[in-house]
Amino acid sequence: MRQTCILVADDEAANRRMLREILEGMGHAVFEAADGEAALESAVRESPDVILLDVQMPKLDGYGVCAKLKGDLRTKLIPVVMLTALDQFPDRLRAIEQGADEFLTKPFNIVELKARVRTLAALKQFTDELESASEVLEAIAEVVENRDAYTAGHSRRLGAYGVRVGQALGLSEGDLRILRLGGIFHDLGKIAVPDGILNKPGRLTPEEFDVVKCHPVVGAELCSRMKSLKDVIPLIRHHHEKLDGSGYPDGLKGDRIPLLVRIISVVDVYDALVTK
Repeated sequence: MRQTCILVADDEAANRRMLREILEGMGHAVFEAADGEAALESAVRESPDVILLDVQMPKLDGYGVCAKLKGDLRTKLIPVVMLTALDQFPDRLRAIEQGADEFLTKPFNIVELKARVRTLAALKQFTDELESASEVLEAIAEVVENRDAYTAGHSRRLGAYGVRVGQALGLSEGDLRILRLGGIFHDLGKIAVPDGILNKPGRLTPEEFDVVKCHPVVGAELCSRMKSLKDVIPLIRHHHEKLDGSGYPDGLKGDRIPLLVRIISVVDVYDALVTK
């Protein structure tokens, strides 16, 4: 089992030494940073499981460090515990606003500190496992796509196109993530379509087309057990719906088709038009 890594960022050497003794006693590996800029560099380089972050530090204070960590895709999922002698409500509120996961006041209770670190490290491990599962699905989606000589690179292009349209519409970062993943996973269900149908050079028979029309349902079912993909599933299931209700698999019509689904459907058609 991989050893849990903790980053301790505090400008006081005595505080870092005390926290190192506590954390190493729990079996964790510990990295140290004496100022805000060093903390950011270490977080990116070491990718720790938990960060213990002092508020009052030189070069960049803890609030600034936390805001930058949570705004960077490489570090935004690392749990941050703010450690500070400040104990006023505005200080706590500011820490929460910058994305801190926990807030402990110095001098802190060692038992409470250990419990918080243990819980957040377990949460980070769970998050990493979800990310790994998503990466496996992405690899499977790419393999499925490469079965069809005409669609190589199609899904990743759709994800990129969807994000660009979403940005033009001023959508949130969360929606842009859904669009990217929706593009990548939209045809995952083609894993259930035989090669003979997928690569047939001529027109499909009605029976063969019925097989193809099952792929959105299969793809949605494959992703249904992953809570991290819950918001992506409508894009997978409904990307072949049409505004007049003539699409599949559910015959959704008009406003019943969500905006993000419409975006993926449009860029799907666009990619088909500009690709040989």
